[in-house]
Amino acid sequence: MCPSECLPNRRNFLKLGAALAAGLSGFSLLPEPAAAQDDDSWVIGPKAGFTPEIGTLVSMLHFTRMQVEHNVKGMSQGDLDYLLDAKANTIGALLAHLAATETYYGMNTFGGVKWDSWSDEVKKKWDVPMNLGEPARKAIKGNSLDYYLNILHESREKNLAEFKKRDDKWLTTVDKEFGANNYGKWFHVAEHESNHDGQIKFLKSRLPGAKPAAE
Repeated sequence: MCPSECLPNRRNFLKLGAALAAGLSGFSLLPEPAAAQDDDSWVIGPKAGFTPEIGTLVSMLHFTRMQVEHNVKGMSQGDLDYLLDAKANTIGALLAHLAATETYYGMNTFGGVKWDSWSDEVKKKWDVPMNLGEPARKAIKGNSLDYYLNILHESREKNLAEFKKRDDKWLTTVDKEFGANNYGKWFHVAEHESNHDGQIKFLKSRLPGAKPAAE
């Protein structure tokens, strides 16, 4: 997993620019990029086991999930349940929301279930984290980090298995009622997760005893 220090920021950008201005020898002053480590987490593109476009999409989904998991690493139950104010969401609720989102999009795109026509059993489990708000503030608490990571993992693994059964033509299939093709729906899942990752990082910076942000 790439450490937070390798994420692009103004300081790293300026250091890179200075190295370029000084010539190739200047690169020796910079640390080896994390992307050169022994994993492909920072490689966006086709992946083995998937058709090319689906593999590229899967790599995006993996990248955003990697960021979320990094940012919640080591959090206690108290951290996950911390409520910044009466209108905020807890980090735990946001993690459950991500699992609910992935579950519903999987049912819609792979199962052909019309949006919001889930069974009562499914709604009972996932509607509260999906919709957040006051019901989630009251109900989603008291869970460990492992609980949230497990439901995220379960929903992701189920959908990865379904992606392997599809091809790139499937990605272009348009749901006229929804107003999007399958690629658009799943790209939204990726950017939606990135959006909530930003919220998680903000809430993390406001936890009691949190250190001031470096930048």
